[in-house]
Formats: sequence, C-alpha cells, structure tokens
Amino acid sequence: MRFLELAARRQSERGYLDRPVEREKLERCLEAARLAPSASNAQPWHFVVVDDRELRSRMADQARGPLRLFNRFAREAPVFVALVEEPGKAVTRLGGWLERRNYGLIDLGIAAEHFCLQAVEEGLGTCMLGIFDERGVRRLLGVPRGRRVQLVLTVGYPERGRIREKKRRLLERMRSYNRYAAQS
Repeated sequence: MRFLELAARRQSERGYLDRPVEREKLERCLEAARLAPSASNAQPWHFVVVDDRELRSRMADQARGPLRLFNRFAREAPVFVALVEEPGKAVTRLGGWLERRNYGLIDLGIAAEHFCLQAVEEGLGTCMLGIFDERGVRRLLGVPRGRRVQLVLTVGYPERGRIREKKRRLLERMRSYNRYAAQS
C-alpha cells in the first residue's frame, strides 16, 4: 500500500468483530512502533499488550474513564495496548525542561501512530484513547510508580469495512512557506 493511501485508511475504529487478533500481527505492529524515531534515540516507551479475556474486561472498565462516561465501545475490543512513558535520557529530559516540551509525549505519539499505521496494513483497526482511568490501568497492569500510562489503544478487526470520508481543512488553509501566514 502506498503511504498516502495507508494514511487515508487509518481511522479511529469504534466497533470491532468478536474475533481474536493473531499475535504475529500484533508483533508486527509493535515492531513498527519500536522503529519509531525518538528524541536522542531515548525510546521512552513500554507497550503492555492485553489480550487475556478476563484482563480485557477489566481494561474495558478502566477505559470508561474516571467518571465512567467515555469509550463504551472499548468493551468490544479484542486487544488493548497501554503505552507507558518511560524516563528518557538525561540529556533529553534536560532539553525538554529548557524548551518546556515533553519530548517523551511527542515520541509516544509517533510510536503510537507507527503502531496504528501498521495495524491498517494488517487489516486491523485501532482507536487511541486519551481519556481513561490511568490510576486503575496502572494498578491493573502493575505499572511501577514514576511511570505514566499516556495512551491506551484498542485493537481489533473493524466491525465495518468502510473507510469514512476524512473531514479536514484544505491544505491551503493550514500551510504557508517561509513565513507564518494563517488563512481565516
């Protein structure tokens, strides 16, 4: 698949078939994430894959968020992947402090998207969850103190095979060359 086609096919799936995901496919998605670039090559991530039936049910409860209002669809997901932010290299942390940027979060986002794009290539769908009960997920998965679960991905075979039309602003309205020039 050509890259722009792959990018166009990647979408947030909120419905999954009741079908297990093969470990080989998950491993290729994890390998794609592992290959993602990171600031100072810090690779500040750890991926916890949840495919055990009992644990998945408990993860789905945590995915609803602290108020239990969100991500109802997650109960259908055959797999969850928790992205844990690991401490980066000292030089990266220092640079982030000086620049007031969390390079670890940027790096995790890149790794997550690599995972999601490979999932599309594998015929899988994903959804990145930013709202979930982090404390509950940390406890459930045994994530040590000092580590943050920054994202949770749902993974599975999409319930619907159709690609939704992407509603994006026109490129002309979001880019300029050589000087900032916002289009209203």
